[in-house]
This record gives sequence, structure tokens and C-alpha cells, in this order.
Amino acid sequence: MSQTDVLLRCQELTRRWGGLVAVDRMSLELRRGTIHAVIGTNGAGKSTLINMLSGEIPPSSGTVELMGQEVTAWSQPRRAQAGLGRSYQRTTIYPPFTVLENCRLAAQARTPKPWRWWESAQQCRDSMGAARLSAERAGLNDVLDRPAGLLSHGQKRQLEIAMCLATDPQVLLLDEPLAGMGAEETERMLELLAQLRPGHAILLVEHDMDAVFRVADQITVMVNGAMIASDTPQAVRHSPEVQAAYLGGH
Repeated sequence: MSQTDVLLRCQELTRRWGGLVAVDRMSLELRRGTIHAVIGTNGAGKSTLINMLSGEIPPSSGTVELMGQEVTAWSQPRRAQAGLGRSYQRTTIYPPFTVLENCRLAAQARTPKPWRWWESAQQCRDSMGAARLSAERAGLNDVLDRPAGLLSHGQKRQLEIAMCLATDPQVLLLDEPLAGMGAEETERMLELLAQLRPGHAILLVEHDMDAVFRVADQITVMVNGAMIASDTPQAVRHSPEVQAAYLGGH
């Protein structure tokens, strides 16, 4: 792959909280058409890493590049407008609003039009078109008019990704999208990730190891804030160091 395939890169990314090093000199690349999973026990630094990549917290040192441009000092909204989307461990939907309205709000945030104050938001063809397309891609066409609060847990996670897609991202940072899902819901989410892979660079933080080894092209393993391995799923699975530190002979 050429360097142009690298959509997100971090180098020597570090975050300290007083004397605690939460993330220690992490370097990785996300390429279009691949799913890069980051695994590790609770407290390994995975969410802190995502928060730095998305712009929610600044790094203590190191750099972040998005589509070849350094964005280390950029805010989260600016990175989002430049093509970076993320989901969270906890659902961030608007329960009283319908599925379509949730997606429209996300699309509208990408391209706000404050100067058109007289126009009803529902009348904005751009945001409504993006909302419908993102809901369709996430498999939610049958529940467009259902209040988000009435969706199943799995559908709420699908809606989170639909809202992410409505902002037209090229890079997706997904923080435990399979958390709390049953087998059937997990299968639907894995199918969705496979469909999204060709057009995006995806960073997946996940605890479901069976799912990770099925869907990931590359796996990075974190222990105590540091990377101890970053390789193909097969190589990671058979790494004695990884097994001793995390997988427990998985």
C-alpha cells in the first residue's frame, strides 16, 4: 500500500496524568480498507488513546496526522469536519427523537448553516439525504420513525454508527461497539463493519476476542499504556508475550 492509503497516523503519542503514564509512546497507522483492532485489559489505555486520536484530550507529547495533515492541536469538532468520526462506550443517542431525526442532527452538525435561520431543519435536503443514507447503511431502514429510546440495545449501537456515518467520515474510531450484545446482534454488527471496511479506515477497541479475531486485519495489544505487539491476528494469537500478558492462552 502507498502512503496515501494511510488516513490516520499517530507517532510517539503519550498521555500522562501526574505521575501516571496512561498511554506511553504509541505509534500506529490506520489504512483505508482495513480494520485495526486495539485490545487490552481494563486500564490498558485504549480509551485514552481514542480520546487523543479524536481530539477530546490533548496528548502530553507526540503527534496525530489525519489524511496527511498534522492535526495534533485541532479540536474534536474540527477533526470531525475533516473526516474523523467516533462512537463511544456509552450510547450517545437522543432517546425521544426518531432514528431519522438522530441521524439528521448528526449530519447537520457536520455542515451547519446558521445563516439560513428561516429554514426548517427538516427541510434541509443535504442533511436529510445524508441521514437517510446513513440509516440505510447501518441497517435501520425499517425503524426510521421509531423513537431511539425504544430500540433494542443492538439497534441503538447501530444507530450510533449511523450517526457517525451521517457526518461522512473517512476514519471511524469505534469504542466497544459490541458491548452488551447477544450473538445475533453481534453478527449484525460484524456484517456492518465488513460492509464499511472498503471505504474507511476503522479503529476498533473491543473486548470480544472471538469477534476481534474474526474481523480485524491487524491487532495492536496494549498493556499498562504501552504497545507490546502489533501484527496480524494469527501472529498475535500465537505470540507468547501476548498470551502471557493478556490472552491467557486464548
